[in-house]
Amino acid sequence: MSISVGSILLGSVDPDRLREWYRAALAPWHTGSGFIHFGGLDLLIDGRDDVAAVNSEPGRVVINFHVDDARAIAAHLDTVGVTWLVPLEERPNGLFATFTDPDGNVLQIIQLTEQYRAYLESVPRSH
Repeated sequence: MSISVGSILLGSVDPDRLREWYRAALAPWHTGSGFIHFGGLDLLIDGRDDVAAVNSEPGRVVINFHVDDARAIAAHLDTVGVTWLVPLEERPNGLFATFTDPDGNVLQIIQLTEQYRAYLESVPRSH
């Protein structure tokens, strides 16, 4: 049996606003209202009437965006006016920054070092 995570659904009381924010902040190529494709994972923003306007437990799920130029992405996110929880910082395994979307969901941009990526690729994965 094979199982993989193919998509994440973000529920919002204002999906059009949130989708436009994601498009401006992280997905300038996206048009329309369907899935936003981020490499091997798709993000769907959908209207829900069973969620609050702002996430009351934003740390419960953190969406990590692996990028190849964290400094450029962070500079772009500044132009969009994101709220930084942790500004871009260098850590032993790469560059990391944590911010929120307009609904209060926590997101990160991560640029791993070449050494750490090589290490991760060498670690056996259980199936």
